[in-house]
Amino acid sequence: MRREAIPSTPSRGSNLYLVGFMGTGKSSIGRELARSLGYRFLDSDAWIEEREGRSVREIFAAEGEEYFREREADFVREHPREGCVVACGGGLVTRPGRLAALGEKGVVVALYASPETIHQRTSRNRNRPLLQVENPLARIRELLAEREPYYREVPLGVSTDGRSFGEVVEAVRRIYRSARA
Repeated sequence: MRREAIPSTPSRGSNLYLVGFMGTGKSSIGRELARSLGYRFLDSDAWIEEREGRSVREIFAAEGEEYFREREADFVREHPREGCVVACGGGLVTRPGRLAALGEKGVVVALYASPETIHQRTSRNRNRPLLQVENPLARIRELLAEREPYYREVPLGVSTDGRSFGEVVEAVRRIYRSARA
């Protein structure tokens, strides 16, 4: 895999991007960070759903994954360049150039969790099209093995396993402030 260059000195109002696998806490952590920083919260999946007028699940069913990944590319190109905390869909950074594009607009932080934690957090959510299979935990392990190398390209990361919500929020906030300093 080719390493993508991520700019190291973002501007003061730079966006904060949370990347990682589904169920790692990107949306919940992102909402709290946006509130505490006085930023706007964006969720790439919600942005796509609003534009398409249908859910991610419906998009996958009708158009397939590649169509959805192209809508993610639209998001990367078109969303605001500053003043946002952005929860990125789990597969957004798995396409060439996307991680670097996010890094040009702000600070990118990867959130991590074990497959077991992810399974526990996602088991009641029926809006996870990639987990609508007989053995979701096995699928999580498979997808995580595919995607983990992309998440590891991000030099800044936080494990959410065994940490309180507040601890994760504070860890990400410290990383973001330090990266902008």
